[in-house]
Amino acid sequence: MEQKNIKVAIMGGYGTFHEIAAFHYFKDMDAEIVTSESFDDLFGLMRQGAAGHAISAIENSVAGSILPNYSLINQSNLQITGEIYLRVSQNLVALSGQRIEDLHEVHSHPMAILQSKPFFDKYPHIRLIDGRDTASCMREVSLNGLKGVGAIGSRFAAEKYNLEILSANIETNKKNYTRFLILTDREYIPADRPTPNKASISFSLAHEIGGLSKALSIFSYFNINLSKIQSLPIIGKEWEYLFYVDLEFSDVARYRQSLVSVAPFISDLRIMGEYRKGEVVTEN
Repeated sequence: MEQKNIKVAIMGGYGTFHEIAAFHYFKDMDAEIVTSESFDDLFGLMRQGAAGHAISAIENSVAGSILPNYSLINQSNLQITGEIYLRVSQNLVALSGQRIEDLHEVHSHPMAILQSKPFFDKYPHIRLIDGRDTASCMREVSLNGLKGVGAIGSRFAAEKYNLEILSANIETNKKNYTRFLILTDREYIPADRPTPNKASISFSLAHEIGGLSKALSIFSYFNINLSKIQSLPIIGKEWEYLFYVDLEFSDVARYRQSLVSVAPFISDLRIMGEYRKGEVVTEN
């Protein structure tokens, strides 16, 4: 991407893992971060034209897919133009001078709590409370000088809000990664993008026995790797599903041929994005 002075919408406030992912993906650009209260709010900001790009978590290696976001993307006019995999390291933080034994509450995003819950088995006196996002919980502790209250989040946010790390890397699974998608308003998609080697598509099935297996076998025939398949029910159509599929390929022409060949076996095909497979970032 060659654009400069771009606006990037993220879910949550400053210091979230979304901001960290945006920082790494847009590191060569002068990106202005636009915060949001929720994923619904994030997509609302994009509809309003508040930013040309957005970054949205779509799945975590421990907690699984964030299912509502598939529908939000599919219902939007945005295109997936990239992705990034962020190694998520969770840290227990509090005001300087506090000890773990001093804490009676710890606040964080539900997923961060889920990822680090076994750590707190040693501290049954601490109550775990769901918050809006990791960074906003850390910000509240810092701005309000909350003694006896901790938060869970990144080292980046701890430094941003002048909090002390009481215990680092408290996540249970050390191979804890979140995949973020880069979403772009069509107006801001560069014409000279790199040749894609990955695509995200969605489709429903024609009313035919074995339709899904036939569709998947066609992708296999064209040497297309299915790195992800997710199904969600179609509202108003009982027992019918929309399939979200990530395809990886080395030959763009073969990929295009596969879409033509699979067309008779599927309905409502939408190419949600064609892009380069994302890199893995470990520092946060």
